[in-house]
Amino acid sequence: MSEVARKPRFSQVSLIFACGTALFSDGYANGVIGDVNTLLTRIYGADEVDKHNYSTTLSSLTFAGTVVGMLVFGYLSDRLGRKFGMMLAAGIVALFSGLSAASSGAHHSIGGMLSMLSAMRFLLGIGVGAEYPCGSVAASEQSEEPGISKNAQHRWFALATNSMIDFGFVVSSFVPLVLFWIFGENHLRAVWRLSLGLGVIPAVAVFIWRLRMEEPTRFKRDSMANAKVPYWLIIRRYWVSLSAISLTWFIYDFITYPFGIYSSTVVNNITGNSAALTVVFGWGVVINLFYMPGTIGGAFVVDYLGPKYTMITGLVLQAIFGFIMSGLYKTLTNHIAGFAVLYGIFLSFGELGPGNCLGMLAAKSGPTAVRGQFYGIAAAVGKIGAFVGTWAFKPIIADFGGADTTRGNTGPFWIGSGLALLSALITFFFIRPLSHDGMDKEDREFRAYLEANGYDTAQMGLRDTETWSTTSDPVLSEKDEKIVV
Repeated sequence: MSEVARKPRFSQVSLIFACGTALFSDGYANGVIGDVNTLLTRIYGADEVDKHNYSTTLSSLTFAGTVVGMLVFGYLSDRLGRKFGMMLAAGIVALFSGLSAASSGAHHSIGGMLSMLSAMRFLLGIGVGAEYPCGSVAASEQSEEPGISKNAQHRWFALATNSMIDFGFVVSSFVPLVLFWIFGENHLRAVWRLSLGLGVIPAVAVFIWRLRMEEPTRFKRDSMANAKVPYWLIIRRYWVSLSAISLTWFIYDFITYPFGIYSSTVVNNITGNSAALTVVFGWGVVINLFYMPGTIGGAFVVDYLGPKYTMITGLVLQAIFGFIMSGLYKTLTNHIAGFAVLYGIFLSFGELGPGNCLGMLAAKSGPTAVRGQFYGIAAAVGKIGAFVGTWAFKPIIADFGGADTTRGNTGPFWIGSGLALLSALITFFFIRPLSHDGMDKEDREFRAYLEANGYDTAQMGLRDTETWSTTSDPVLSEKDEKIVV
C-alpha cells in the first residue's frame, strides 16, 4: 500500500479512537471504586462506613448520575453536536475525578468525607454516562468515513469503545496494587486518593486530543440540529428495534451482576479467604484480565459474522458455560483451577457477544438525526437493568435457600443463563443485521421515509458547513475504492 493510501486511513482510524478512547477513563472510574471501598473499610472500619449508609448511597447516586448523563447528553449530542458533548463529558470526568480524590468533610469528619465522595461520584457519573451517546456515537459515525476498510468498520468501533472500557477496568485494578506497593500499609489514605485522582490524566489527555476534531461528516449532512424533529414519525419507524436493543441491554446488565459473585468465589477459594491487600488487589487484576481476550477476539470476528450474529453466538455460549458452572458448582469449587478457567471463558464470551455488540447495534441501528437519543435511551435502560439486578438477586438467593446453601448460590445463575438465551432469541427475531456502510444506507432510507410522510428534509444538515463528501454517494469513486480496500 502506498503512503498516499496509508495516510488517510491512519487519520480516520485515529479519529475513531479519539471519539471512543474516553471510555477508558469511564471504565477506570467505574472499576477503581471497588478497590477504593475496600481501602476505606480497611482505614475507617466497616462499622464506621456502614453507619453513614455509604454503600447504598454511593451505588444509588452513581447509578442515577450515569442514567442522567446518558439521557441528557443523548439529546445534547443530537442538538448541539457530537464534539460539544464529547468535550463537556471529558471535562466533567476530569474535574470530578480530581474532586473525588480531594473529598473531605467539615472538621475532617468521616461522614462528611463520605458524603462529598458520594456527591462527586454522582457528578462524575453524569460525565461517564455522557460519553456513551456522545463518544460512542461519534466513533460509529467516524467508522464509515472514507479511508476505513469496509471489512474493518465494526472492528475499529469495538476496539475504540468496549475494548477501551475493559482495558480501563484492568488498569483500575492494577493502579491501587502498584500504589500499595509504593506507599505500604501505613499510608492507605494516599493509595485511595491517588487511585481516584489519577483518573484525571486519561480524561485530560482525551480532552486535548479532541480539541481539533470536527463533527463527523454524517452528522453535518443529516443532523436535525436546526430542524424540528418529527418524533412521532421516528417512533413509528424505529420503536421495535429500539425496544429490542433496550430490552437485551437490560437483560445483559441484569445478569452480569449476579455472575459477578463467581469472582469472589474464585478469589476466596484460591487465597483461602486471605485479607492481605496485595492478594485481594492482585486477583482483582487477574479477574479483569479475563475480559480482554473476549473483547479483542470479538472485534476481529464481528465484521465477518456481523454484530447481530456475533451477539447471539456470545450469548448462547455464555449461557452454556453459565449452566455448566451452575450444575457443577459444588464440584468446581473443589477444583478451583478448572473453575477459574471456566469463569474466564464465561467472561470472555460475554465481551465477545453483548459486550462488544450492544453499543454497536445501538449506535448503528438508528438514523443520524436522533442517533444520540436512540443510543442514550438504550444505554440508560441497560443501566436500569444493572440497578434492578443488584437489588433482585439477594431476594432470589434467599428464596432458593440462602447464601449458605449450594441451591441458594446457584439459583440466580440458572435464571441468568436462561435470560441470556431469552436475550439471544430477542436478538434473532427483532434486531436486524447491520451491513458495512449501513448507516449511510439507513440515512438515505430515512430521508425517503420522511419525504413520503410530508416532512421537508431540506432543513436537515448544518447549513454553514461544507457537508457533502463521498460518503453521501453509495457508489465510491475508483480513487476512493483504492483507499478503503
